[in-house]
Amino acid sequence: MGRTQSREQAFILIFEQLFNPEYTLDDLLALTAESELFDPDDFTKELYTLVQTHAAEADERIAGYLKNWRPERLPKVSIAVLRLAVCEILFARDVPASVSANEAVNLAKKYAAAEDAAFINGVLGSLIRDLQV
Repeated sequence: MGRTQSREQAFILIFEQLFNPEYTLDDLLALTAESELFDPDDFTKELYTLVQTHAAEADERIAGYLKNWRPERLPKVSIAVLRLAVCEILFARDVPASVSANEAVNLAKKYAAAEDAAFINGVLGSLIRDLQV
């Protein structure tokens, strides 16, 4: 499986966990075990764990780029995509920030409303620019 597919599966786990915060990774993997289409690899699990470890910091960063919005008012799909991308940009040193942002926009295009992809692109673009200063 390629990293794009691994990232998408991590997004799905992160999204599901938003609805079931008491679930552990093992719980979520047990739910997906029946699906032949879902086969998380080590990178998927690494990304999921990265987000679980740094979700509060990611949310804080995301909140800094919202104007007249609170993170809890964002659609859960957008929160899951943003958390994944922000954590990857900040903590996964082997992935270029532009790749993380591009993958996040693609996930948003696939799973979110049309305007969400542009919003996510704007938030991540601002984060990346701020990190380069």
